[in-house]
Amino acid sequence: MAQEIELKFIVEQTALEPLRAALDALTADHTAPRQLLNIYYETPDLLLRRHDMGLRIRGDNGRYEMTMKTAGRTTGGLHQRPEYNVELATPELQLALFPADMWPQGLEAQALALRVEPLFSTDFLREKWVVTYGDSRIEIALDLGEVKSGADAEPICELELELLEGATGDLLKLARQLVAVPGLRQGSLSKAARGYHLAQGNPTRPIKPLGVLRVAAKSSIEQALAGALEMALAHWQYHEELWVRGNESARGEVAAGMALVRHALALFGGIVPRKASAHLRDQLTRCEASLVSGESAMTLAFSPLFSGARLALTEWIIGAGWQPFLDDKARRRIADSFKRFADNQLSRHAAEQRRAFELPIGANYQERLPRLVREIDAVRLLAGAYQESLALPWLERWQQLHDAMAHGQRAEVEELRRQALAQPPFWRHSGKA
Repeated sequence: MAQEIELKFIVEQTALEPLRAALDALTADHTAPRQLLNIYYETPDLLLRRHDMGLRIRGDNGRYEMTMKTAGRTTGGLHQRPEYNVELATPELQLALFPADMWPQGLEAQALALRVEPLFSTDFLREKWVVTYGDSRIEIALDLGEVKSGADAEPICELELELLEGATGDLLKLARQLVAVPGLRQGSLSKAARGYHLAQGNPTRPIKPLGVLRVAAKSSIEQALAGALEMALAHWQYHEELWVRGNESARGEVAAGMALVRHALALFGGIVPRKASAHLRDQLTRCEASLVSGESAMTLAFSPLFSGARLALTEWIIGAGWQPFLDDKARRRIADSFKRFADNQLSRHAAEQRRAFELPIGANYQERLPRLVREIDAVRLLAGAYQESLALPWLERWQQLHDAMAHGQRAEVEELRRQALAQPPFWRHSGKA
């Protein structure tokens, strides 16, 4: 088994020449473009997808390789997934060649072999540069082609940086150098994810409202901080993809993702000092200003400003960039129970909301909105330790008040304000005697 660690970028066509020039300027072992054909397999009921697994056969100049990628983690455009590779003499599946301990409970090679069939394909030219960067060896691949399922297809124009050996930090530093070239955008969707979408008929991707942060039982505050930032970045990137594809209403959700980053930093600000995130907040400020300027999705999403901010946030999460700024007391606090932290913080934020909205709002809705968004987001990041059936209705009532204020619905605002304030707390420490 290998641990695949790679960073993916979507490349704008107009950026290909300057990007190639930047790559050719590196001291690297260069490989001329080669045609790669990949066939991806799946069961009719998408059994592998439901286990977060991807099965393919790759053909390369008469050589064949069978690969299974298993469940991993994606942060920004950084993909970290275990994968198993087996060389084949012919382009025919031989699932029994994978190690027996690879299969999760409920999956068995012999039974699966009878059910899988080709679902989609990717066909592209791959040009490679292998560089030594810092203490690491990194493979840079430029892929040009298409992913196809039936009559549906979409282009592939991607840059992938894969860590062959060494440190993830070196991979991210090299990426930082490359995103200075305009026309690169971190891609959270793999070729396989795009292929599955095409195979489902290429439906319109929906706008997704923000939910609540879900963390594992007994998570630390530090794990919740990382989870909150990953949640915000995922929301930003998902809706940026929609925005670039022409859904202008997704612009607001990109802004919501950026705001959630800022609100997460504020929520944990009692432990992580502001100087630890100063560079992130500066980049967010400039990105948010660009969003309201009215510039197009293509201009902003592929700009060094946006690419640099997304990459800086990815690097901060992966490298726990707050740690060097913590003293011993803060390190002890951040290792403490998130559940206990959430209980206390929910009481504090609910009290602040009550003080802010205990009196009729009047006509100055816009002045109150930033405060309300900040408080809703704080609860959103704290509520995941509780039952959704209790937490989501509580949040929804405050969200309804927000929406009514945003649209100037004066008659609805007062009734929704009263209903929101009347809700009992859903968390353990309500602050009541």
